[in-house]
Amino acid sequence: MASVNTNAGALVALQNLNQTNSSLSRVQNRISTGLKVASAKDNGGAFAIAQKLRGDVRSFDVVKESLSRVGSAVDVASAAGQAISDLLIDLKEKALAATDTSLDSASRTALNEDFKALRDQITTIVTNATFNGTNLINNTTAEIKALANADGTASITVLDENLKLSGSIVTLNTTDDASTVTKAKASLTAIKASITNVGSALARLGTKSKALEIQSKFVTQLSDALTASIGNLVDADLAKESANLQALQVKQQLGVQALSIANQAPQSILGFFR
Repeated sequence: MASVNTNAGALVALQNLNQTNSSLSRVQNRISTGLKVASAKDNGGAFAIAQKLRGDVRSFDVVKESLSRVGSAVDVASAAGQAISDLLIDLKEKALAATDTSLDSASRTALNEDFKALRDQITTIVTNATFNGTNLINNTTAEIKALANADGTASITVLDENLKLSGSIVTLNTTDDASTVTKAKASLTAIKASITNVGSALARLGTKSKALEIQSKFVTQLSDALTASIGNLVDADLAKESANLQALQVKQQLGVQALSIANQAPQSILGFFR
């Protein structure tokens, strides 16, 4: 039936063209964003999973920052501890030399001045071994904790190592000197014990530093794996989308032509009235 009121061919052509335009819009959006799931309306399930994974990745970023911060504090403490250990070795040398009964007064005085200068340097190192307000060797911080997981339910604890003079680790007192043979021998005994104790403290700090490093590496790998999973869920295959874009552009042009032909069909009715 020929009709000027209803053009079924044009309606079909228009429906197909609208469908093609909608598909073309989706493909263009995927190409511009690089995502096949940019919002919940694209794929509700995949979008929800991706959002949860993004939250986990953000949480792991916080964990990595915490591990890095605590790791730096431990590294500063370890460096200071090694410096103190070196000073104790120098002090041992001075104290041993001061036990020599053949020293004259001038030599003993010189040795004692060197001894006291090295002894006081330990206090200077302990005081300045601070990172981000945390000092792990001056007995002011009982412990420091680093986040170990994205839920905040696990942590790595690093205990304070008191390396101050007259402490339980460095047993050399703030007033010890080598001014006499007797005092030099007493200082030597304290220094020997201190060297052993500081070595143990450094071992503990080193163990914690390694644990923090291992956990940080693991968290980084886990974060990378989650990021890759998000990509698998929502990233667009741009090579495929490029091919789809070209196909849809051709289909769009053909749809426009088909609609144009369908719109010309009513003109044939005029032939019946000639």
